Amino acid sequence: MNWGKSIILVFVLFGGFIGTMVYRMTRERIDLVSDNYYQNEIEYQQHIDRVSNAQQINSDLNFATAMTYLADQQQIVFVLPTSLQKGEITFYRPGDSRQDFRVNIPATHPTRQVVPTKALAKGNWRVQFTWSDGQREYYKEEQIFL
Repeated sequence: MNWGKSIILVFVLFGGFIGTMVYRMTRERIDLVSDNYYQNEIEYQQHIDRVSNAQQINSDLNFATAMTYLADQQQIVFVLPTSLQKGEITFYRPGDSRQDFRVNIPATHPTRQVVPTKALAKGNWRVQFTWSDGQREYYKEEQIFL
């Protein structure tokens, strides 16, 4: 094989590689963290206040909202504050937004909320707990790996 054929072969292989990579990248699913990113950015100060409220109530009252993952029973148990008026638990899957879901907590709630994990996909999850006592809003986030 002479130099001319070798150079052409290298260009063809390189072009095939680039074409394959372009094809694979266009087929890759890309999820945004949030569909309404700019609206969430405007409301971010409220989020900061919720986080600081949750940290303050945990240190002042010595009461921590607890989330415990029981792997053997395939469930997550939340210990809820007694002052809770309304709340929401969001299960956020960073790798696939189609698996995200929410659990609403009614005003007449038990002191514990149990969420089964049997149907959840294995991997990394962010559990975001937002609640209100009627006067202030609170936010707590934890990561679990199923």
